[in-house]
Amino acid sequence: MRYLTDARVSGREDRPARRLADPAAATWRRGEFPARFLNRRLVGRILTYGVLSLGSVLFLAPYVEMVLTSFMGPHQFRDAQMTTWRVTRTLQNELWPDPWTTQGYMAVWEAAPVLSWIVNSLILVVLGLFGQTFVSILVAFGFARTQLPGRNFLFIVVLATLMLPYQMFMGPWYAIFREIGRLGSLWSVALPDLWGNAFYIFIFRQFFLTIPVELDEAAEIDGANLLQVLFRVVVPLSTPAIATVAVFNIVAKWNQFFWPLVFIQWPERLPVAVGIRWFRTQHGYDPQLLMVTCIISMAPVVMFFLIAQRYFLRGAVLAGVRP
Repeated sequence: MRYLTDARVSGREDRPARRLADPAAATWRRGEFPARFLNRRLVGRILTYGVLSLGSVLFLAPYVEMVLTSFMGPHQFRDAQMTTWRVTRTLQNELWPDPWTTQGYMAVWEAAPVLSWIVNSLILVVLGLFGQTFVSILVAFGFARTQLPGRNFLFIVVLATLMLPYQMFMGPWYAIFREIGRLGSLWSVALPDLWGNAFYIFIFRQFFLTIPVELDEAAEIDGANLLQVLFRVVVPLSTPAIATVAVFNIVAKWNQFFWPLVFIQWPERLPVAVGIRWFRTQHGYDPQLLMVTCIISMAPVVMFFLIAQRYFLRGAVLAGVRP
């Protein structure tokens, strides 16, 4: 106790003194929590992980069923259709392939022009990716770096276009392509995507604001003009933002459905997202071929996201940060 009194009189913050004076605080610092707090933390973790596990199961269940259905044989679907009530079907006949077969993966290429659908989707993805990314970079650079009068007001106007449904633009574009004779071609779907996108402009503009202006000034001292500053300084430093826009763009263009459904009538010119419905309208309902086509259409997007997810996550964070 004398040691504690001397330490307090001298005004020093002595750690041994505090441990002797407050043993409960020393216990908390060592991580030895009372039992009631341990029980609360344990119950909280169990509830958290339980809810997350249930959500994961509900999210993954349709994909698991899709994969299992793609390996089923035709007789399993006939047996299931003969049963009136779903609850009377056995688990084996309903969900589990018996036997496992890859017949659907070989028959789908002959049942429908799947290869043409994939090529059409790739064309739309490439055109939309380069067109929208290039134009969005130019517009975003103007909003982030130039001293244009009223640029903030114009930026708000650009963002306001996000509230407009894209269906309202279909009528004018439909009339334009009908007049020039390109209705029903891939250009009727690809050409509207060659212009900038307000959401991508926002991502690029916010990311450009995180790049120091001193780099632009150093390049201008060396004799670079505005475009050289953009493509030699700003763009090489914007790889995360470009990867983020690329992921969003590729997923959107690959899964584009409503616009090609209205503008394209020939089956050979359809993208894969619209071609999936071929197995319900032309050949009836074929669950195996339908699920096989869904897996084929989903695989490229999943692979691309797994490759670019590091840039995607970093760009998604930095795009909303302004220094």
